Amino acid sequence: MIEILNPTELARARESGALVADILQALKSRCAVGTNLLDIDSWARAMILDAGAQSCYVDYAPSFGRGPFGHYICTGVNDAVLHGLPHNYTLADGDLLTLDLAVSKDGVAADSAISFIVGDARPAESVAMISATERALSAGIAAAGPGARIGDISHAIGAVLSEAGYPINTEFGGHGIGSTMHQDPHVPNTGRPGRGYKLRPGLLLALEPWIMADTAELITDADGWTLRSATGCRTAHSEHTIAITSVGAEILTLP
Repeated sequence: MIEILNPTELARARESGALVADILQALKSRCAVGTNLLDIDSWARAMILDAGAQSCYVDYAPSFGRGPFGHYICTGVNDAVLHGLPHNYTLADGDLLTLDLAVSKDGVAADSAISFIVGDARPAESVAMISATERALSAGIAAAGPGARIGDISHAIGAVLSEAGYPINTEFGGHGIGSTMHQDPHVPNTGRPGRGYKLRPGLLLALEPWIMADTAELITDADGWTLRSATGCRTAHSEHTIAITSVGAEILTLP
C-alpha cells in the first residue's frame, strides 16, 4: 500500500516526526558508559507514553522477526545493525550505539535512527562509518523531489556508500510510512536512477542508509530479532522520515 497524505495528515506527521527527534536526542544525552540497554528502553517507553503517542514496535510481529518485538526502541551495539532487541547489556567506552525509534501520534507514524559513539573513545573506523551513513542520507534526501523516482534516491544513497568503500545489502532499506510504520514503496540503499515509483507530494518516506564495515551479509541473533554483521564487524545506521512536497523533501525528524 502507498499512501498519499492530505494537508491535515501532513501536519500530524510533522508532530510525530518532531516527537521522534526529541526522544532520540534526549536518549542520546542520557547514554553513557555504564548505561544498560534495558534502561534506554524504559526511558523511551516513558517518553512515548507521556507524549500520548503509541509505540510502533511493541506489538510488531513481521515475518522476519520472532514477534511480537515487545520493546519500545531498537538498540544496536557495534555489530548489531538492525532490529536490535534491548537486552541486559551495559555500554562500554567506545561502543558504537544505534537507536532506532518509530512512534505513531494521532494516527500518523514517523521513524528515525541515529548512530553515535558512547564515552570518550573515538575509534576512527566508527567515526568514518557514521559519517558515511549521514552523508548518504543527505544525498538521498536531496534526490527526493516531486517527479523524481525511487531509483534516484537509491542511486544517490548507494553512490555515497560505494565511494566510501562499504558493501551494500539490499534486503532491508527505506520504506513508505504513514498510518502504519512499514509501507510500500521499498527504497533500497542502491539502485538505478530513473527507475521505480514516481514521487508525489504527500508521500512520506523513511530513508535509512545502513552499512557493515566489511560484509553485506547479515545473520540473525539467537533472540530472533537482532540482525548482525556476519563477520562481527562494526555497523552504522542513519534514518530520517521525509515528506515529499511540491518544492522538494521536508525532513520531519530533524532534532
